[in-house]
Amino acid sequence: MQITRAGEYGVLGLLALCRRPAGEVVMIDVIAAEEEVPVSFLGKIFQSLARAGIIRSARGSGGGFALVRKPSEISVLQVIEAIEGPIALQRCLDDDVGCENITGCALCGLLSEAQDRVKDVFQATTLGDLSGRHLPAGLMRQARARGITLTPAAPLPAIGTDTAPVPFVSPVEEEPAFLD
Repeated sequence: MQITRAGEYGVLGLLALCRRPAGEVVMIDVIAAEEEVPVSFLGKIFQSLARAGIIRSARGSGGGFALVRKPSEISVLQVIEAIEGPIALQRCLDDDVGCENITGCALCGLLSEAQDRVKDVFQATTLGDLSGRHLPAGLMRQARARGITLTPAAPLPAIGTDTAPVPFVSPVEEEPAFLD
């Protein structure tokens, strides 16, 4: 099993929405620029996420996308399966295929256990968990261009809170650099 670029870009795009106040609608080109992913590809991915009820879309001027639930209520497993479909480490573990030897096959048993553990990790991890550990690709590129290394200094504020910009500590500068 390999999570495709679609799964990766989907999670990254949703993390960009996590940085906004609850319900704020963001245009797809803004999200794509922040995470440095192709706009048209992200648009297709977000259509799948909207169909799965993870985000909502708004058309027209001021349109874009917004999270439907709090980041702490959206598991990475929900996101990946909305984009990639059910996780199956091997063909015989796919519910649609079915394997007549699955109950007596040692390899199928081992792969089934590994698949369950991967799914448990993805299910136990929410977008809220990841948002405090993620720095936007665009911000990282800008920092590297200036010779600055950024690392998350603290979890991001909860969605909808009125707090100061989130500090990111640079081991090079010792001074916090702030997101705009």
